[in-house]
Amino acid sequence: MADLLGRRRVFLMGVALFGVASLACGLAQEPWQLVIGRFVQGTGSAMAGPAAMSMITLLYPRTEERTRALGIWGGIAALGGTSGLVISGVLTDLVSWRWIFLINLPVVAVALALLPGLVPESRAPGRRSLDVPGAVLVTGAAVSLVYGLLRAGETGWSDPIAIGAVALSAALTVAFLVTESRAAAPLVPRSFLASRTRAVANGATLLFSMAMYAMSFLLMIQVQTALGYSPLLAGIAYLPYGGGILAGMWSSSRISLRIGTRWALLLAFLVNIAGLLLLSGVAAGDSYAAHVLPGMLILSVGNGLGLPVMAVAAVDGTTEEDAGLGSALFTSVQQIGGAVGVAALAVMGYSGGLTAGAVCVALGAVLIVVLLPSRTSGPQQPAGHGAGGRSTPVSS
Repeated sequence: MADLLGRRRVFLMGVALFGVASLACGLAQEPWQLVIGRFVQGTGSAMAGPAAMSMITLLYPRTEERTRALGIWGGIAALGGTSGLVISGVLTDLVSWRWIFLINLPVVAVALALLPGLVPESRAPGRRSLDVPGAVLVTGAAVSLVYGLLRAGETGWSDPIAIGAVALSAALTVAFLVTESRAAAPLVPRSFLASRTRAVANGATLLFSMAMYAMSFLLMIQVQTALGYSPLLAGIAYLPYGGGILAGMWSSSRISLRIGTRWALLLAFLVNIAGLLLLSGVAAGDSYAAHVLPGMLILSVGNGLGLPVMAVAAVDGTTEEDAGLGSALFTSVQQIGGAVGVAALAVMGYSGGLTAGAVCVALGAVLIVVLLPSRTSGPQQPAGHGAGGRSTPVSS
């Protein structure tokens, strides 16, 4: 949608939808109202996130400046995520859970007011159509898989509903592949994944996200149940995680530009494996400073080192024609990997889940070493681009 209708327009539509849904969640009186509100929030976020990333990708087309820009973007996102844990703990403990939704409203208002005057509109040249059947099929496959895994975690694999959901996911995946092979304008053109850098980056991101989302979920529960922390204290305990991510991201662009994408990602993944294995040993009665903090800091630095490099590799070579597609695919892979990771790894318990997460990251490291080129190719400049590498709509 961002490529076809305009990246700025879709971003603003997504932010507005997210704001309306946040208000609905904050005012919800019944659980079903909250569930629907969260669904709409997810829709708005799914529109805004990839559109934002594609705007940044086009505003900074050269490899070096794109790497730094996406590093800053990722650092701000990480800072927001970490501070969100603290703020939500404060609001839940001291005010009301409703304010974890209502606090979004002023942020939405500022974005809607300022962005139109700061970022120019851009869209893909030519006229294409949205691949609605492909989108419906791939969404159904992902939802069915996650539901099946969650159901199996609760009732076991003898449950026919869990087996049926996973089987439905497989059938929808096959239907998606068949539909895409025949579509005139497929959701993800085969030519887009012909880039080995983009294909491997998204595959590694899937495995990485499975581990990290599961880790965040399990560690937050572990510090509250095994260590007895309140929601507020658990949020504060995560503050060093944000600092470590920022430190890693500050180093990431410098390291990747010096040693190349492949070796920068391998280094980041190895650091993440060490952090996951160290954190997997946290048990009841352990102290925060001696047992939680060291692994958290190592893992956060590894996150900071890897996230910008994966983002840059996932949009490697994209132009005004497909920047939205590259950003959306990367974001979707992150979300699907995270959902599957929480569903599949959380049922293994804290230690088992984090150890399995380390195995996922190790598989991603193997994928990177074997298949990823050592350096990205940089954005391709289509006809009509000037010497500075910016297209007319972006530089106006």
